[in-house]
Amino acid sequence: MDITARLKILSGDILGGINSAIITLPQALAFGVAIGFGASAGIWGAIILCAAAGLLGTKTPLISGITGPVAIILASTMAALHNDINAVIAIMLMAAIFQFFAGLTSLPNIIKYIPYPVISGFMNGIGFVIIILQLNPLLGINAQSSTISSVKAVIKNLTSVNLDAALIGIITLIMVFAVPKRLNKYIPIQIIALIVCTFLSIKWGLNIERISQVSLAYPQISIPAINFEKFLVYLPFALTLAIICSSESMLTGLVSDALTKTNINPKRLLTAQGAGNILCALTGSVCGSAATMRSVTAINSGATTKLVTLINPAILFILLFQFSDFVAQIPLAVLAAILIKIGYDIVDTKLLKVLKYAPKDDLYVLAVVFFLTVFYNLIFAVGAGITLASLLYARRVADRAKIIHKSVYDREIMEMEKILEKDYRHRIRVAHINGQFFFGSATHLISKFDEMLGTKYLILNYDSEDLLDISAIFALEDIITRLKAQRIKILLVVKNKEIYDQLQSHNIASKIGDERIFYSEIEAIEAAKLLIKNKIRRKMSKG
Repeated sequence: MDITARLKILSGDILGGINSAIITLPQALAFGVAIGFGASAGIWGAIILCAAAGLLGTKTPLISGITGPVAIILASTMAALHNDINAVIAIMLMAAIFQFFAGLTSLPNIIKYIPYPVISGFMNGIGFVIIILQLNPLLGINAQSSTISSVKAVIKNLTSVNLDAALIGIITLIMVFAVPKRLNKYIPIQIIALIVCTFLSIKWGLNIERISQVSLAYPQISIPAINFEKFLVYLPFALTLAIICSSESMLTGLVSDALTKTNINPKRLLTAQGAGNILCALTGSVCGSAATMRSVTAINSGATTKLVTLINPAILFILLFQFSDFVAQIPLAVLAAILIKIGYDIVDTKLLKVLKYAPKDDLYVLAVVFFLTVFYNLIFAVGAGITLASLLYARRVADRAKIIHKSVYDREIMEMEKILEKDYRHRIRVAHINGQFFFGSATHLISKFDEMLGTKYLILNYDSEDLLDISAIFALEDIITRLKAQRIKILLVVKNKEIYDQLQSHNIASKIGDERIFYSEIEAIEAAKLLIKNKIRRKMSKG
């Protein structure tokens, strides 16, 4: 690798570290305050976890720190244990240890079998929880620990709203929501809103609650005392936190895989996150997970190596020590407005756009997980969603079970596929999706399309007559995106018009091209051969 290429990689990592740190700062401050640990614990957690998980983890640039789901779990735990910070630190340590040892087993591979409606319902629920919980501090009212109590407090205290807090909070909301996405890509609006609105609150002399105190002391190692009795009390909270931290990290890893065209080792990812969270707990800093938004920002800014995971915390460290006086003046209403925008961004708008096409079973699962997340318990919501999805799928399979007589797979076509691979040297390949393409197989099948070197045309034969569920539809979109990135053209073979109509309604047919969707594999093969012959003729005529 020459010096120019190395400088390009370095500059990309530096820019990715700076941009992701700019996004991390307001979020770490806001979440640290929201859960009751304080702003300093939020920033130190982001610094320690990002550096430790980056050094010990995979080569992919993943930015770690406290995230929305983790913050909600910690806030709920704080409320359940009567704001006992020492107890919550002990729970963080237990969760981190569980996470570390889970990474040494095969458990990380299980996440790919979680149905998409469960993930979407959970993330939508988390987004709404964050928004509802921040309504009180946005209006200058004391923060509440649950969604129901938060709504009641807003209604009860409408006549005693702090108008100064409401004013600066609404200005912040307008700024973070009104700026177009294309501008936010280059200058993160959250940090601009934080600076501008804090300056205005000082300039106008507003009478509002602020962060007030930011500790510059280095975190000290302290092992929390845990006896057997406490262990039993803390165990459900620790397991919940471990599952959320791990799931969030694994999901971020999947997104990173799609962007960087790599394959993260899930076991190494989880053990690195667990080790980082152990350090956070031992230093009294807020634990977290790999953060999707920050990691995507780093990658889109040009980051390609794990060096970015050291640059990001270095920038946060400098900001903490150089601007601590300013940070102490940040109004809680401004942080609340920023968190409301984060909650809105967590909402799964991708699913909402295709909701009217979704099967009823998927909608049932999504609704159950969403309402349980918002109004009851997060981990119970995920468990209930997985159980319901499994039962509904089992019912669908049972209803379709029948005895049929079917001839052996056409030998002529089998011979044709063998000759095709030999004569065209794998420039044309045929791939069969056997059985139902559903949530349990979708993610697994995606990984099978990463080894298509030399292939120019892929004939994807969906053998089943069953309609695709939402997970399969999104998986098919991912397959198309990955193959297009490898400059591989897809020809799709489906069994019936109902499946074709479904592809059209989800705009998948337009991405492939209507002329490249067939009802017969032989027609698809002949079309692919004709495309290659025409391409060769064009090259020969130019030559």
